[in-house]
Amino acid sequence: MEETTRPQRVRIVLGDQPQAGRKQVVRAEFDQQTGVGEVLVRGLVRAQLGLAVRIAALVSLSLGSLPLLFALFPALGDVTVLGVRLPWLLLGVAAYPVFVVAGWIYTRGAERNERDFVELVERS
Repeated sequence: MEETTRPQRVRIVLGDQPQAGRKQVVRAEFDQQTGVGEVLVRGLVRAQLGLAVRIAALVSLSLGSLPLLFALFPALGDVTVLGVRLPWLLLGVAAYPVFVVAGWIYTRGAERNERDFVELVERS
């Protein structure tokens, strides 16, 4: 009686692939424009849009509320600082640093979103 030995079964799953192989799979999703790549890119676009809307709302509310403030409290319109009336000073001069800070915050947030996206793609 001869014993026949069967080869041991080997189960292969995606997690057993080397890291470089998995990166190539995800990059192939983008290159071939498959559904997975499309969903990942759509998530990045959604994150960037959400950031832009939040920053725009913050700037609009902060600067847009100033005319309302001057309409509700007309005495503020008569205040002068360094010979310039307060409404002109706030809306004509102080608005620019607000725009610069908002742009800086947006740029940092957008770069963070892109970094997170790249880490997600490379980790997959």
